Amino acid sequence: SRLDTLQSERSLRQTELRTSQETVNQNETTEASVQKITQSLGEFESNHLLSADRGRMGLYGSLNDLIRKNGLRNTSGPTYTPLEPSNSKSGTSGSKSANTKWQSIYPGIAISVTVEGQYQNLRHFIRDLETNSQLIIINSVELERSTETNNAPAPESGPPAGGRAALVSLRLEMTTYFQRPAQADGTNNAAVH
Repeated sequence: SRLDTLQSERSLRQTELRTSQETVNQNETTEASVQKITQSLGEFESNHLLSADRGRMGLYGSLNDLIRKNGLRNTSGPTYTPLEPSNSKSGTSGSKSANTKWQSIYPGIAISVTVEGQYQNLRHFIRDLETNSQLIIINSVELERSTETNNAPAPESGPPAGGRAALVSLRLEMTTYFQRPAQADGTNNAAVH
């Protein structure tokens, strides 16, 4: 009877030991995962996001260059709306702007632009935006047949054999994000909770 009790207690202790070891291993794995995520986030920010000043000026020039390069006509915008980081203390609580849904932990700019041109040129414009060296996220795309034909840009390639190709109007809602400003101690706000 005593032997059975001791073996049962031994079995219970071994189970507790295995559970404790699994918990320790899981904590080590979680800690390694947190370090990996933090490192990946730091690399993303330093390698793919520009500083706000440099990125903003580059964005303005790049967008205008892409519109011209693809033979498009700017019919509305671009309008630029600054996006404060979502954890920013500035801003009034209780008031929500239309751009709240595009906020992130990074400062950024919401961009709205409408251009007009040949469908093929619009496709090239979107491709050029997506492959741009600056991180630009296209949030929405609206296409419709253009009603304006005055001052239409000359197409890069000739019109189709059946006559002049119809112009298409493209409205894009985009966002771009920048590096977070450094704090007084020289580090970024990269806290993982």
